[in-house]
Amino acid sequence: MLRCGGFRLGCDRPLLMGIVNLTVDSFSGDGLADDIAGAVAQAQRQIEAGADLLDLGAESSRPGALPVTADEELHRLLPVLDDLAGCGVPISVDTYKPEVMRAALRHGASMINDIYGLRMPGALQAVADSDCAVCLMHMQGEPLTMQQQPAYTNVVAEVQHFLRRRVQAAMAAGVSDDRLLLDPGFGFGKTLQHNLELLRGLDQLTSEGLPVLAGVSRKSMLGAITGRPLGERLAASIAAAVLAAERGARILRVHDVAETRDALAVWQALRAADALPPAAAA
Repeated sequence: MLRCGGFRLGCDRPLLMGIVNLTVDSFSGDGLADDIAGAVAQAQRQIEAGADLLDLGAESSRPGALPVTADEELHRLLPVLDDLAGCGVPISVDTYKPEVMRAALRHGASMINDIYGLRMPGALQAVADSDCAVCLMHMQGEPLTMQQQPAYTNVVAEVQHFLRRRVQAAMAAGVSDDRLLLDPGFGFGKTLQHNLELLRGLDQLTSEGLPVLAGVSRKSMLGAITGRPLGERLAASIAAAVLAAERGARILRVHDVAETRDALAVWQALRAADALPPAAAA
């Protein structure tokens, strides 16, 4: 059970986190910066499609992205948060800035999704006294330069070690383990081979005993595998999401909620049938 503000999220099945981009330069081309009505409508569509929670991000973290000020991030974020009050699902805010974290929590956010894993000065303190969930992500480098020459000796072991240390730091600051989840950071300072090794070894991260979030939707790794441009990666995104679920991911961060939900329903039905004794299955 993941404690997420006033929500309690069961992790007995993969949960779907619907993406709502409030940026001008989203890699997926769906940024809705300064379009409050459009962003709220997109959030509502994600909920209607079956999203268990939403993830709002007002600063792009795509490779090569330039940072924005906290004021600009809050300008894009807070009106949408306010309009989504009472939407019925937890809202995660994708930010690494402590001042944005504090403001987002005051305006109703239930989770902080931090690509820096609470490494920025003041980030641990910003979440420690709240009851929000915290997603700790691994990233080698920073968005502007992270894809220039990422290198690992053993990517799965190094990501696991990093996340373990961030969990220890969070718990030492007063964040209980029932508020924590882990994200290996697909595409954040990783080559295609690194991403594939992480996906294949995802069950090693789930052995830490905390829920694992996987975000592979529409990413360039899928374009490299399939040769498909950004707008044609739905099938690959769904396949990657199901593979991540099969390896133990309990939150899937996706653009295409309804389609991923349907694919998971088929996968879950097969798992349920496999669990039946032979006579019942027949």
